[in-house]
Amino acid sequence: MPAAPPRIALTTGEPAGIGPDICIRFAQMAHAADIVAIGDADLLMQRAYGLGLPLTPVSYRQDARRPHQGGELQVWPVKTRARAQAGRLDPGNARYVLDTLDCAVDGCLRGEFDAMVTAPVHKGVINDAGIPFTGHTEYLAARCHSPPAVMLLVADKLRVALVTTHLPLADVPSAINRGKLTHTLRVLHTDLVRRFGISRPRILVLGLNPHAGEGGHLGQEEITIIAPVLDALRGDGMRLTGPVAADTAFGTERLGNVDAVLAMYHDQGLPVLKHAGFGHAVNVTLGLPIIRTSVDHGTALELAGTGQAQHTSLEAAVNMALAMIQTSKTGT
Repeated sequence: MPAAPPRIALTTGEPAGIGPDICIRFAQMAHAADIVAIGDADLLMQRAYGLGLPLTPVSYRQDARRPHQGGELQVWPVKTRARAQAGRLDPGNARYVLDTLDCAVDGCLRGEFDAMVTAPVHKGVINDAGIPFTGHTEYLAARCHSPPAVMLLVADKLRVALVTTHLPLADVPSAINRGKLTHTLRVLHTDLVRRFGISRPRILVLGLNPHAGEGGHLGQEEITIIAPVLDALRGDGMRLTGPVAADTAFGTERLGNVDAVLAMYHDQGLPVLKHAGFGHAVNVTLGLPIIRTSVDHGTALELAGTGQAQHTSLEAAVNMALAMIQTSKTGT
C-alpha cells in the first residue's frame, strides 16, 4: 500500500485579514499533502462565497490521511470569538487567533501533524486585547517550551536569519551579546543540517554597524562581541565568515559561496530578501521540536475580501514544509 501522505496543519490567521482568502485560494488546487485548516468553517465559507470561489468543507478525520482534493478544505473547527469582517480588526478575536495556533502546535507535538504552516496574524490587535505578543516566532518557542527560536526567511537559494526579531531599533545593540549570538548561530547551524540537509553549512555573518564598525571607529560591537563569538565557534568546526559590512554582503559572487546569511536585526537583512523574493519567500522558525513555516507577508487588511490577495507565498510555505518533513525523516 502507498505510504500515507504527510499531514500539515494550516492556521488561517487573523480573520479580518487575507489569511482566510489565501487559504481558500490555496484550497482550489490538489496537493500531495493532507491539509487540515484550523479555523472557523463558517467564516471560511462566507469568505469563499464573497470571493466567488467554490469550497466544500470536509470534517477532519484523524484516522484517515489523504492527499488534498482541489475545491475542498478539511477543517478542524475553531470558532471566532466575535463577528469577523474583512478589513476590520476586532480585539475580541485575538484569543481566537491564538487558539488556532495552540491547536496546531499541540497537534504537532503529539505527532498528529507533521508540520504547521501559518497564515499571517496581526500583532497590534492581539496586544490591543491585552495579550503580550511579539510574533509567531516568540510565541511558538514559548508554547513548545523551547529556548529562543530563530527566524529564517528563504527566497529560492537566499536564506537570511536574524539575531534579533521584533525589537525597536533603539533596543537592538543592547540585545546583542555573546550568549545570544552564540545560541543563534548554533541553532542556525543545527537546523541547516537537520531541516535543510546541508552537511557543512557556510554562514555569512553581518556586522551591526556601518562598514562592520570600520575597525572600531563606527562602533565596538564587531570587536567586543561578534568577532570573539565567531572565533570561538570556528574552533568548534563551524564554517563562518564575518563580521562583514551589510551593504556589500549581498553581492552575487559573495552569496554564491554561502548557505545562509545571519543579520543582526530585522530591517538589516529582510528588505534585501523580500526584494529578491516577495510573494514566494517563506518564513521558517528554527530551533523548535516541530516544523513551522509561514508566508512572507502581513495581514494586508486593505486586500481582505477583495479577491486581490495572492496565495503564492502560502503555496511556497506548504511546499517547503513538505521538503523539511522529508529531510528530517531521511537526512537528505
